[in-house]
Amino acid sequence: MRSSKPTKSRPLYGIRRHRGDYRIILYMGALMLFGLVVMYAIGPQRAHVLNNAFSDANYTDTHFFVRQSMYLIIAIGAFITMAKLPVSWLRSHTQQILLTAFLLCTLLAIGGAVGLPIVPEIGGAYRWFNFGGFASLQPSEMLKFAILIFGAAFLALRVRENSVNDRDASLIPMAIVLAAASFFVIVLQKDMGTGMSLLAIVVAMYIAAGANKKVGAIAIAAILLAGVALIIAAPHRMERVAAFLAGDSVTTSNDETYQIAHAKIAIGSGGLTGVGIGNSVQATGYLPEVINDAVFAVLGEMFGFVGLVIILGLYGGLLIRLLSIADRSAEPLLRFIAVGIFGWLAAHVIINVGSVTGLMPLTGITLPLLSFGGTSMIVMSAVLGLAFQISQYTQYDTVKNGGYNEGTRSRRGVGRSRHANRSRTT
Repeated sequence: MRSSKPTKSRPLYGIRRHRGDYRIILYMGALMLFGLVVMYAIGPQRAHVLNNAFSDANYTDTHFFVRQSMYLIIAIGAFITMAKLPVSWLRSHTQQILLTAFLLCTLLAIGGAVGLPIVPEIGGAYRWFNFGGFASLQPSEMLKFAILIFGAAFLALRVRENSVNDRDASLIPMAIVLAAASFFVIVLQKDMGTGMSLLAIVVAMYIAAGANKKVGAIAIAAILLAGVALIIAAPHRMERVAAFLAGDSVTTSNDETYQIAHAKIAIGSGGLTGVGIGNSVQATGYLPEVINDAVFAVLGEMFGFVGLVIILGLYGGLLIRLLSIADRSAEPLLRFIAVGIFGWLAAHVIINVGSVTGLMPLTGITLPLLSFGGTSMIVMSAVLGLAFQISQYTQYDTVKNGGYNEGTRSRRGVGRSRHANRSRTT
């Protein structure tokens, strides 16, 4: 069987390479630019807060801006790399990618248990390898990428076998992999937000693969029961749920409602057009995690309601492009990857914004491409690079029932693709 690796003379899955969807780059670049502006504006304030809070801290005013700029450069490199790395290579190394991600999570858990210096305890959890200086690694982000690639390849095979809804061939194996990933992330790393994003990736791909209503109902019931059990088993999650039900309350910095209340104050203070860049009051020490989980609130304070609408519009545009790419991908593997990325990005945005605005219990999760952090930005940029590559092998018309129905619509959006003789790729 010949390889499906795309070259200048060999198409990918019967579709010749054409112009990619550059709107992905436009939306991604705009969000990254917003993130840099935020780091430049509130970085000095955050540095002063940390220097005052910790006697051994020595952050400069430009620390967070410089560090975020370095992450951005690496992220661009990751985007370009994944835009060129053949999907066939990822498919052939699916198991290795998944095992590597699980190995990293295992090493992180062991390192935290034995007290390795490179595995710091933050908020009672071990979630990062910290190699000092500018180098750190968050294994959970690698695990999300691994679940994305494994899930897409697994379901593509099940589609060819017509066994997507088969209990033994499809549902139980995927449930085992997802349960193992959730154990590392939710139980060991105490990161419910990342666990929810893992679930969103898998659920989105199963919906695209054609899971029936009965399977969906059973899955929802199992997920709800597991979620309730995980919340009850962790006191800090119970406190967050109680704080969510209690509503707003600004008391002490130890109060579970404190962050949500100050996040709402930040957004409310911004009004329609914001207080301006560098004029944030909440960033001076009132709002915890101001450059990470709560960055959406600071954006609202600085840029106001108009700014938040623009930012959400950029995310919405990016999500629409991902759905469009999936809709026009004839090959199940490519379609499931695009849909999985959609679920990943949508989960992060919904959970982060919902937590900050008090629409759901507080859960620590980054706002993609905007929050401070290297691994999150680099991995998200990498998967968007993969989506851009897939956009170069889409068809003109929506794919229906796996058919090859290339038409003449939307040519300006996808370039001049052409079908090749499919016998050359078999």
